[in-house]
Amino acid sequence: MNPSCARCNKIVYPTEKVNCLDKYWHKQCFNCEVCKMTLNMKNYKGYDKKPYCSAHYPKQSFTSVADTPENLRLKQQSELQSQVRYKEEFEKNKGKGFSVVADTPELTRIKKTQDQISNIKYHEDFEKSRMGAGSVEGREDERRGSQESANYRRPSEQSHPQVSSSGYQQQQTHSFGYNEPSVPASTPRTPPAGGKRYRAVYDYNAADEDEISFHDGDTIVNVQQIDEGWMYGTVERTGETGMLPANYVEAM
Repeated sequence: MNPSCARCNKIVYPTEKVNCLDKYWHKQCFNCEVCKMTLNMKNYKGYDKKPYCSAHYPKQSFTSVADTPENLRLKQQSELQSQVRYKEEFEKNKGKGFSVVADTPELTRIKKTQDQISNIKYHEDFEKSRMGAGSVEGREDERRGSQESANYRRPSEQSHPQVSSSGYQQQQTHSFGYNEPSVPASTPRTPPAGGKRYRAVYDYNAADEDEISFHDGDTIVNVQQIDEGWMYGTVERTGETGMLPANYVEAM
């Protein structure tokens, strides 16, 4: 049995039948709901199982909500809850780093490159700071040696014996005697004073041999800035000296 047309409700024969939008149409009845322009299977747009042309296709839009006192109160309450939730999450995740990002191949490659660059720069800066400290110690040793040589007394010449009426007296001093210079006892070298003092705001565990560990609230003394990310100092509580991250401490 032949179906009826969705537009004119007349019988649709196979030679003039159009099957679209779960309905059957005559070819001349398959037209736009607004302008009645005849459509085909290539240029029609369906909405609510009705054909439309591109110009008259219904556009979906959101409805605006009136700012009533109740809606304003709910909006303000939602904003307050959002701020409270944000502060709670911030305090909970403080010091734990950034959020985890999916490790795609591109991000993994970029991360590896950045780690290599950071490691090279860290070791270059550390070698420069160590060489600078060594040159300062060398100058101090040279100055100390010059002072000791100036204080060294020359050996006394041979003393002649004194002659009296009773004969020769014994020599008062030994021939070719030398006065041994006094050598000061070596004392352990302490880090140079005068550096800045910092206070730790987070706990940190050393990740390398030349780094130091500390706890929140520890005092770091004799701090020297190496670059934007690293410092060199001594933990006052433990006496350990080494590298430390700059974003884990604050100036006192």
